[in-house]
Amino acid sequence: MSVSPVYAILALVGAQRVAEVAYAERNARALRARGGIEIAARQHPFFIALHAGWFLAMAYFVPAGALVNWYLVGCYALLQLARVWVLATLGPRWTTRLIVLPGAPLVRAGPYRIMRHPNYAIVVLEIALLPAAFGAYWIAGAFTFLNALLLTWRVRAEDAALSTARAG
Repeated sequence: MSVSPVYAILALVGAQRVAEVAYAERNARALRARGGIEIAARQHPFFIALHAGWFLAMAYFVPAGALVNWYLVGCYALLQLARVWVLATLGPRWTTRLIVLPGAPLVRAGPYRIMRHPNYAIVVLEIALLPAAFGAYWIAGAFTFLNALLLTWRVRAEDAALSTARAG
């Protein structure tokens, strides 16, 4: 009995996300221990729900035998290299929460030399690409829209928090 390519890909993505959440939570605890202040904490459950819903929608609605667009899967895989670049650049400051470390300089290395919010840009593309790779365009569209709403809220909070941290 062979494993469906759809389920194999989802298993890899799920394992990656679980590992990232564990890494993010460890970093969040360490940042708080160093005096980090969480901003907009009420946003976090919405992001968890969005990402869990995105993943579960694919797992539930995409049939095991769905045709896989390997070009889009390849694009998604390339995005993971960009994600690793972001994580490596931020190191212990990377978290899924918005935690400001007073007195710490803004990161301006790696992808942050190129754009202000590279991690969010990566996530926008991931949310659209992976379901599209399985032909689940409605999942791609719905979760891209919901993610855009949440990111608008998050980026405003993050930019305000970082402005305050720089000024303070």
